[in-house]
Amino acid sequence: MDPQNLTGRVFHSPYMEWVKTRPAARLNLATSGVPGVSLRDLEASIGDLEINGPGGYGYTPLREAIAAQYHVPPECIVAGGGTSGANQYAFLALLGPGDNALIEFPAYDILPSLARFCGADVTWFRRRPENDWQIDPDEIASRITPRTRLVILTNLHNPGGALTSRATLVRIGEIAARHGAYVLVDEVYLDCVWDNPQPTSFGLGPNFIVTSSLTKVYGFSGLRCGWIFAPGAIADRIRKLTDLLDNIPSHVAELLSVMAFGRLATFRERSRILLETNRAIWREFAGAYGFEVPQYGTVAFPHVGPRAHELCALLRAEYEITVVPGHFFLMPEHIRISLAIPPETLREGLARCASALARVGGMGNSEA
Repeated sequence: MDPQNLTGRVFHSPYMEWVKTRPAARLNLATSGVPGVSLRDLEASIGDLEINGPGGYGYTPLREAIAAQYHVPPECIVAGGGTSGANQYAFLALLGPGDNALIEFPAYDILPSLARFCGADVTWFRRRPENDWQIDPDEIASRITPRTRLVILTNLHNPGGALTSRATLVRIGEIAARHGAYVLVDEVYLDCVWDNPQPTSFGLGPNFIVTSSLTKVYGFSGLRCGWIFAPGAIADRIRKLTDLLDNIPSHVAELLSVMAFGRLATFRERSRILLETNRAIWREFAGAYGFEVPQYGTVAFPHVGPRAHELCALLRAEYEITVVPGHFFLMPEHIRISLAIPPETLREGLARCASALARVGGMGNSEA
């Protein structure tokens, strides 16, 4: 499959359609975020909440909480509905018909789909598994054109889990700047780097834009607490764009999000324990097949071979397991497996995967 030929405007996300409509399986190994936090976990009560708030362009206590956590000027922060909503705002503000979006490959399905929805065409720079899914800035330099408005990547990479170094990001920013392009970094998984916490890439250059949220690492998907970090003029443009899209966010969600920031270290530790426990479980399983073990992140993305689609169907039909087929990332010989589920669920799921792998045969990491 040649990703360079995958162009054309689209109006939906095949991956999200699959997520929302697939039949439920007893063992769901397809999730990418940690289990959700409850109101009880947040120690919130109905008396802490109000339905109606001040409105305007962002709830000040929430913007200040985000600013303090990530050391970003409040005026550079725009609220978004989760990372997906934040990406939507940023893409719509910066991409239009005739523009080019240069996106990492493999890519989270929504990123190229959203760029095409904006009327832009998509070209790719590759993250290669044999290079631990790292980015080669020279490839970006060879792919970028005068029409490129956005260079788009995830850090940590979804689905490979790779951490992109700040030196590499600076080089990417310099390449983009020479062509008048912005660099958009989706950092929704970045707080999974436990041993060496990473600052946001916003501020590495005047053309960096960052999106993120409290969803994947912290378990607050239902709050839809997301944000964009952008230079002042771009942040102002995005704020005005929100008038056309959702106008006023849920104040209940804003209040709960402020509470979440007040206890964020607690929820981060909860996630660290879960993900490191599951990484050890995956490491033991992966060793038998030569599958890679991502250093960070909430998922694994093993290369299982040309019968991957058959494996996914067998797991669902006879083993009550759902994994994410790799074709949603344009890599049909891979599957994505969650490391963000209860450890007992992962152990049982991987034991069943081993049985299915033996039945299908011809599996393993033969990718060079």
